[in-house]
Amino acid sequence: MSTRPSPMPDTPLDDRITAAGPATRPLYWSVRRELWENRSIYIAPLIAATLVPLGLLISRFCPVNPGSAASAADPAKQTAALSTPSLFAVTPSLFAVSLLFLTAFIVGVFYCLDALHGERSDRSILFWKSLPVSDLTTVLSKASIPLAVLPALTFVLILATQLLVMLMRSIALLADSQSVATVPTQLPLLHMSLALLYGLTVMALWHAPIYGWLLLVSGWARRAAFLWAVLPPVAIIVVEKIAFNTSYVGSLLHSRLLGGVARAFAATPSGGAPFDPLTAQLTPGRFFATPGLWLGLGCAALFLFAAVRLRREGRPI
Repeated sequence: MSTRPSPMPDTPLDDRITAAGPATRPLYWSVRRELWENRSIYIAPLIAATLVPLGLLISRFCPVNPGSAASAADPAKQTAALSTPSLFAVTPSLFAVSLLFLTAFIVGVFYCLDALHGERSDRSILFWKSLPVSDLTTVLSKASIPLAVLPALTFVLILATQLLVMLMRSIALLADSQSVATVPTQLPLLHMSLALLYGLTVMALWHAPIYGWLLLVSGWARRAAFLWAVLPPVAIIVVEKIAFNTSYVGSLLHSRLLGGVARAFAATPSGGAPFDPLTAQLTPGRFFATPGLWLGLGCAALFLFAAVRLRREGRPI
């Protein structure tokens, strides 16, 4: 005797799908969509990360100046150069950090300028609006790229670059029959990783109003989004300088671009090792007590709220 299956409950399909998955599922897939459509998000930092090991290989096997050529011909001098932490360990690591920080910021700026403008110019906004994803979720997914995805990717790439530098240095020392026991001590990855994670968090929070402003302009401008994002602040700076002979707006913008590092890190003592100890340079209490941080986050929230409203009313260009 067979039993009939019980009928399906009379609930809408959208409700069953929503109940089946977590509430963050639309945000997750929206972020995945941004990564699928914008490959420069991870290609540009990956290319930048390969420059440091490539430069080290070129400097080792293709010396340019006569002094380097003599050192390359003399294994003892070459080994001494490789064992110098300031040349082969610290300097490439600092260069990799600076290069990838700058690359992530540039990628985030141009991504935000195109995030909402691009879908209106190619008319894909009509398709994406037909999906059951709210405008708030879409804007938050786009804001998460410069605020979360790029910092996380930068963190992984910098650590991978540092490990590769240590590996290259160890191989070079082993090839010259030298000890590699001092390699980990010359580049303390634990302290560097802690400071790197802290620094990326600082830069993401400090630059949040910049990314919010760029997303707002991207959702409003019909063309030349870059000019609409840059020219108003420049015009205000020029008018202020001519009318009042002051530069408060320029100082404010300069502080917003570069002031986060000065508030989040203590100055390195002159003559001291830059990574010894690195944790002593972190000043999170001073950074999170800065009023400019919270004012900037408030402005970023207002910019994102306005971007959501613009996308809700947005039409193809």
